[in-house]
Amino acid sequence: MKSTQHHPHKFLSLSEFHKMFGLPKPEHPLVSLVHLEDMTLPAEALSDHLVLDFYKIAYKDTIGSAKYGQHHYDFGEGGLVFTAPGQLFEKPKNHKSKGILILLHPDFLLSYPLAKKIRQYGFFSYSTDEALQVSEKEKETLFSVFKIINEELKSRTDDFSHDVVISQIELLLNYSSRYYKRQFITFKAVNDHLIEKFEEVLDFYFKNDEELQNGMPTVQNLADQLNVSASYLSDMLRSLTGLNTQQHIHNRFIEAAKEILSTTDLSVSEIAYQLGFEYPQSFTRLFKSKTSQTPLEFRQSFS
Repeated sequence: MKSTQHHPHKFLSLSEFHKMFGLPKPEHPLVSLVHLEDMTLPAEALSDHLVLDFYKIAYKDTIGSAKYGQHHYDFGEGGLVFTAPGQLFEKPKNHKSKGILILLHPDFLLSYPLAKKIRQYGFFSYSTDEALQVSEKEKETLFSVFKIINEELKSRTDDFSHDVVISQIELLLNYSSRYYKRQFITFKAVNDHLIEKFEEVLDFYFKNDEELQNGMPTVQNLADQLNVSASYLSDMLRSLTGLNTQQHIHNRFIEAAKEILSTTDLSVSEIAYQLGFEYPQSFTRLFKSKTSQTPLEFRQSFS
């Protein structure tokens, strides 16, 4: 018989998730808050990986080790892990964890600005080992928000219940953004090393003609080489340098293009092909968007 362990189990509703893990029916079909210690692993065989049709925000009292680049660091504090709908993640382990789990269906956000804004929080695309580590003081703040959400879900619904829960979820996400920025600074030495490796990867790319012929490097490709998620890399770079990964890539392309334009007689088309652009127009468009000059105008300024 073929094993099903390689096929992720997909949960289409909060009710299905609650039932699978031995939890009572959710107070609301589209949003729930549960304590991790109340969850029980299902007796039936469950795939090693799960996929949810809804957002998951999990606070765990122990995160263990977190990975930054190729290095792992141990933390005694707890932390937050975020998962967006459709993302693959590992099923809970056998040991009991303490913490809070918020499940949020996208439909709960409909007609609210948060429905679009939530996609801008990059940490929903971070890997599990890029968890947000929080201090005791930060934990107190987060738990005060958890408490309000829990009370609203368990109390009688009125005209303001939905608004209050939405506002608390947005507050939770904004606190998480603030704490992640603090985390980038806290681990500055680690991230400085990551930035150094990032620069080395870009240097190798622009000094390697074969690599250039393959076209502009993608954010995902660079992140893979650095062993971090693409979202984490961009957010870390933006926090510490003011520019995201794509902007760093574009700037490096412009530097290379300027050098060739000012030191050779190659045509714009030849330079575009040398830098891996399939169409010279794309190269000209990018160059002008970054310098306010066309490649020819830039070259003429040296005449």
